[in-house]
Amino acid sequence: MQSVLIVGGGGMIGQRIARRLDAQGLAGRTVDRLTLFDRAFPAGAAGTADRIAGDVGNPAMAARLAQLRPDTVFHLAAVVSADAEANFTKGWGVNLHAMWTLLEAFRLEHLASGRLYRPRLVFASSIAVYGPPFDGPVTDRDICEPRTSYGAQKRASELLLCDFSRKGYVDGLSLRLPTVTVRPGKPNAAASSCFSSIIREPLANRTAALPISTSVRHAHASPRRAAGFFAHAATLDTSSLDERRALNMPSVSCTVEEQIETLRSVAGNGAVACIAKRPDPFIQRIVAGWPERIEAERAAALGFEADRSFREIVQAYIEDDFLPAEAETEDQT
Repeated sequence: MQSVLIVGGGGMIGQRIARRLDAQGLAGRTVDRLTLFDRAFPAGAAGTADRIAGDVGNPAMAARLAQLRPDTVFHLAAVVSADAEANFTKGWGVNLHAMWTLLEAFRLEHLASGRLYRPRLVFASSIAVYGPPFDGPVTDRDICEPRTSYGAQKRASELLLCDFSRKGYVDGLSLRLPTVTVRPGKPNAAASSCFSSIIREPLANRTAALPISTSVRHAHASPRRAAGFFAHAATLDTSSLDERRALNMPSVSCTVEEQIETLRSVAGNGAVACIAKRPDPFIQRIVAGWPERIEAERAAALGFEADRSFREIVQAYIEDDFLPAEAETEDQT
């Protein structure tokens, strides 16, 4: 029997992983029990999984999840970048303290099992763990000195996961994700939201605010690839990692101008005209602290695959998530 728990299972990536597991299983095996955990779930949530609503930072709830003894845990729950920067206590509470609570629950379950139970735990980290100055692409060997609370919270969580893994309580792996683009739905509180908005909104004939310069370069992966990263990470032999359990994920690096030109090639000048430049110093400062290019040689050697171009990322959104009817039913952004 193979069981999987997705913490943050109501979110976009969690839902995409759930649908993938329903359709493909994991490592060629059927997932017999899939449990999604989140504060709430969207209408039409994916699959036939069990759903549990609650706060993972609550020790009793974390213990309940650990007592399910899932073979694989995907930990995706987080306060996003701009929200974590603006709401200091909330960011540290959700992005680090809840991580401690969850790991401690699995440590206690490991001990209760006579040290036999040790789940694979794949954590959604971020390239925000790095900070400037940047001298070319960042690598897995570069020192992590984040310039945002969000990045500090992700890095601290990586260290927690590494130590709990070193002690044998869990078998952890942190995936340093680039910005996941193009996200379906509406803009959220992430500083990176604009990278999706300038594609998603114009395709639906809606106005998109652009708070940063078109010269900004950034690293991206499609939601399709991101879900694949997590599925692949669940199958890796972590003994080959030499206890370096944080991996940069592959990405496509491009400027905002290159994003816009891709949009133009796909949807024409009318779509590009929907982009409105509205500079926002708060967003600009956060984005300036993120790396522009990512080297992911370790991940590539382990079988992680990137999108081939930004056009492929846009095409993946059109195939997987674009609903033309949205242009008629949703308000202007």
